[in-house]
Amino acid sequence: MPMKYNRNELADGIGFSTVIDGKFKTNSISVRFITQLDEQNSAANVVGIGALSVSSAKFRTLAALNERMSELYGASLSSGASKRGDLQILSINSSWINNRYALDGEDITAEMLDLVCGCIFEPNVNNGRFDEESFKITKKDLLDHIEAEINDKRGFAISRASETAFEGEGAGFSCYGERETAEKVTSASACSAYRKILETAQIEIFYVAPEENESVGEKLKAEFSKLSRCPAKYEFNVPSPVKQSVERVSDELDVNQCKMVMTFKTDSDDTYAIKLMSMIFGGTPVSKLFMNVREKLSLCYYCACRNIASKSALMVDCGVERGNIEKAEKEIQFQLDEIRNGNFTNEELDSALLSIENALSGVGDTHSSYVSWYFERFCEGRIITPEQQSELYRTVTRERIIEAAKSVKTDSIYIMYNKEAKE
Repeated sequence: MPMKYNRNELADGIGFSTVIDGKFKTNSISVRFITQLDEQNSAANVVGIGALSVSSAKFRTLAALNERMSELYGASLSSGASKRGDLQILSINSSWINNRYALDGEDITAEMLDLVCGCIFEPNVNNGRFDEESFKITKKDLLDHIEAEINDKRGFAISRASETAFEGEGAGFSCYGERETAEKVTSASACSAYRKILETAQIEIFYVAPEENESVGEKLKAEFSKLSRCPAKYEFNVPSPVKQSVERVSDELDVNQCKMVMTFKTDSDDTYAIKLMSMIFGGTPVSKLFMNVREKLSLCYYCACRNIASKSALMVDCGVERGNIEKAEKEIQFQLDEIRNGNFTNEELDSALLSIENALSGVGDTHSSYVSWYFERFCEGRIITPEQQSELYRTVTRERIIEAAKSVKTDSIYIMYNKEAKE
């Protein structure tokens, strides 16, 4: 049976998508809450949604919740947080075996729907506060995430570059918030954040399963329709304006290897040409940056380009010795000029296309790949299949890639210096 996708509205601002693919043996639900990303509320939002996955009014401890999921053949429940452009994406995710594999004919899907809905709509809350133990678990998880971001120096450099490139925009903030803000989150403020999210967030629900089950949509519609909501309208793609002059920011930290992140911005709306151009520039093992800046000239330990389509931006990040920073910057700019001048081969273009097609071919291998694919298409406002998108990339001409490269302007440069080398 071929894969089948469908989306409908359960209520204002609440979408329900089903992906039916007979090759799976498990079912999953991902409830995604979309809200504005800002410095003040992001940490409380993460804790507020995270607390839903560790207990509920019915299962008041994590141990009790885990015991129940063990009884349901090892079902799982988790929460997540990420950002897309200026938006914070918070999620509750669950998975379980399909009913046909239950030994005694149990309706595992109905049981899991009850459990998930119980966690979302009947949380472990008393007097406007989350249960203290549940709150402590979730807040510690948040602080651990923030600490991990700080300790990952490559990721930290990209975060600092984002602060500069997207100053005053949601994309400049971490989806987890800052440590100082996170430390101040209380069980009451997390509960308040949770209630506000239910009231104002855009909600997108994804159900992935091997077969249709109308009761899933009916159950979710019945539960979500009980909410009193005033959903906000969110912009999923907000181009970031390029700065009038290149802004340079730096830190000095106790690191062995310096990091440099260069942010470029474009006013082009030719998204497929921009993506292909970024792949030729620094998105494959035979890209301009990898083959020249890293391999041929040995100016850095790594050098790659990522495309931030929701902000019409590109980021090139590299690990570099202090003495090579200026040379690396000039060579990165030179390789971009090479593409602007049409100096790239058909082999480089084919390699970029092949890399994209390999990624597209993996959509559908897992539940999460389907959810990521259709969520991204929803955000873009155009539902197409991976095969259709692959064909759109195939139609991109060399001329469009050259024009895309010409539209790219340098916005800002962040450098993480190593203290030892300076001293």
